[in-house]
Amino acid sequence: MDPTRIAVFDLAERRLAWTERRQALLARNVANATTPSFHPQDLAPFAQTLARIGTVAPVRTQPGHMSGTVDTSAQSQMQNRPTARAPDGNTVALDKELTKVADTETIQSLTTAVYKQYIGMFNTALGRSQ
Repeated sequence: MDPTRIAVFDLAERRLAWTERRQALLARNVANATTPSFHPQDLAPFAQTLARIGTVAPVRTQPGHMSGTVDTSAQSQMQNRPTARAPDGNTVALDKELTKVADTETIQSLTTAVYKQYIGMFNTALGRSQ
């Protein structure tokens, strides 16, 4: 195992890069809320992005450890609802876009908090105090 490339940090970096790109797209959508014929864009969910890269599973360091499972029940509950179109052809719904912005900010905060916790655990394991 390469100690400079720990999987949880790689995953956190990818998640943060995804949130950065998504926030930029959402900001563009909000900025163009009054632009005629503008259609909002969004990134594919992070789970789909991650699925293209490969599966990420916890490492089983002991034979007695249980393997993880994937919950696919949420996929069947997702719906694509038709968007309303303004008379000028614009389909940006500010309430939906701002909700996505808030959700993405929450994801970013959570990912950063988890990253900091892992750094703290590594510092503790190495005998370093913060």
